[in-house]
Order: sequence, then C-alpha cells, then structure tokens
Amino acid sequence: MMKVRSLISLWCLVTPACFFTPVETQAQTPARLSVRVSAGRSTLLVSADIGSAWTIQYATGLESGVNWVPLTNAVLTTNPTTVVDPASAGDGTRFYRAISSQVSTNIITTNMVWLDPGTFTMGSPLTEVDRMTDETQHTVTLTRGFYVGKYLVTQAEFLAVMGINPSFFNGGIFGTDLNRPVEQVYWFSAVAYCAQLTQNEQQAGHLPPGWVYRLPTEAEWEFACRAGTTTRFSYGDDPGYTELVTYAWYAKNGASTTHAVGQKPPNPGSLYDMHGDVFEWCQDWYGEYPTGPVVDPQGPSSGSARVFRGGSWDVAGQFCRSAGRYSSDPATRSVDIGFRVVLANFD
Repeated sequence: MMKVRSLISLWCLVTPACFFTPVETQAQTPARLSVRVSAGRSTLLVSADIGSAWTIQYATGLESGVNWVPLTNAVLTTNPTTVVDPASAGDGTRFYRAISSQVSTNIITTNMVWLDPGTFTMGSPLTEVDRMTDETQHTVTLTRGFYVGKYLVTQAEFLAVMGINPSFFNGGIFGTDLNRPVEQVYWFSAVAYCAQLTQNEQQAGHLPPGWVYRLPTEAEWEFACRAGTTTRFSYGDDPGYTELVTYAWYAKNGASTTHAVGQKPPNPGSLYDMHGDVFEWCQDWYGEYPTGPVVDPQGPSSGSARVFRGGSWDVAGQFCRSAGRYSSDPATRSVDIGFRVVLANFD
C-alpha cells in the first residue's frame, strides 16, 4: 500500500466497471467509492462515516504532476451519499479520489470547494481575442491550498451576517429573491463581512486557530476560475461568444438584472457564476503584472483602486473572460459588483 497524507481512496472510470485502490490515512476511516454510469454520466456513491467531510476530485490521467480538479465537497448525511459528475459525459477515462476535509484542518464546510496548491499561467497570450494590455502572462505558484465559495455571496448570507441588505435588485419592481448575489457593496463592506463571518464561526467553534474568511487574492481568483484550463473561458475559447449564454449571465441574456446564484453550469472546478452575474471584489490593489514567475502574489503594497474580476449581467462577453481584470475605488458601490469568499490558514 502506498501512503499519501489525507488521500482516502482512488479509482478510475473506464467503463461502468471501476478499479478501487484503498490508501492508508491518518486517524480516519477510509471512504469507499463506487460508480454507476448512465448515458455517459457518472454517479458516485461515497461510503464513509455519517458526518465525515470529503473533497471529491477528478483527473484525466495518473501521470506525474497530474492536475487534480475539485468536483465538490460532500458532508455525509447518509451512507452512502450520492455525488453526480455533471460534466463526465464524453470525457472518456476519469480518475477520482476522495480526500478528507477534516484530516488536516478539522473544518467541515458546506458550499465551498477545496483547491490544492498548484502552478498555473496567469494572464492571456498576445493572440487571445479581445485581450487587454494589462494581462501580461506570467507563471504563478500558490503554495497553500484554500477553500473557495462555490457561489457568490447571496443577499440572504450578507443579511444574516451583517444585518443589512444593500442590494439594488431587491424588493420594489425587482421582487425579493435573497438567493440573488449581494451587490452595491463597498470593498470595505466585503472585507467587513469576511471579518464578521470569521468571528461568528470562531465563536461557534467551527474554525481552528489561524483559519479566516477573506476575499481571494487576484491570483487565487484566476486560479479558481480557470480550474486547470488555459482557454479564454473555463469552458473553451468561444471566439465568437456563441456559447457564453449557456454559461453566464451577461449583457446578452442578463435582462438588466442580477439572477439567483448557481443557475448556470459550474466551471470544471465546480464553482458557479465565475464568468458573470456580478463582478467579484478581490483582495489586491490594482497594479501591473510581473513579467517573471512569482510565488503567492499579493498584488501591490498600496494603490488607489482595488481589483474586481469575473463579468456581470450588464457587460459584453469580452469582459467575462478568465483573464479579464478591472479595478475601482474601494469606496465604490455598484449594482454589478459583489464578491465570493475564501477560507484559508494565515499561519
């Protein structure tokens, strides 16, 4: 048996049959994975202790340096728990593994995805359609894994933590749908939300020392958005923007309003609305990219504008690209800017 820290189980999907390889773990009953295949779509059955938490990941090969992509987090309320891989049809061989979300962090998360450390190319190539001059390509290495929200922070979540809902698209002629993303939120307010959420979760005993909610760095955001892809969008290049309506709310289909989170297909990392609905505040001050490789970049040490990324209901398709970057005064309140959170260890 090989020994891998926190790796629980591994199997590969070739046909409706599967191969199962158990792996030793630290103080954790191993999970077991089985699979059903119907119409080319994989349904995983995760068998483990009730209440245990797992990150399900997939890869398309097992070569050295393979990129494991998060599919979803699962907290077992039944044994087994069913997990569907919605994008598996037509992919051929896929390898899956389940990693305990509790082995190294003692954290149980819902609606968040764990991203392993990794290296990727940030920015866009000179040949990318509609690229901008501030998207200089460079290699980024993130040395620490982190959790990232599967969804944009909703109005309901912001209201529950902060006691207010600043969103323009709420009530009145728009109706009340608290599953829409919160918007009209200052960068400072997004930071305050993260701080208050951290305090609430610490007091409830849900977070070990050193773990905090915060905004993603710009590099973390693009790493999460790309999810191992190198194309203009996480679903492909789409040079004519003919497919974007399927994957994002933007000017062509946004109907001049925000939309409830999670209605469009997720990116390959199981994250929703990375290319539209509302832009997302990031932690960094805006500045020029470096030209060489960097490790755990935090952006400039000072500035006048904070970065936001992603795309929105009111912008053209070119502004929804994975590499697109924008900035504004942190005191800006806009009907097309919201945020999502990261949960990370700062020790």
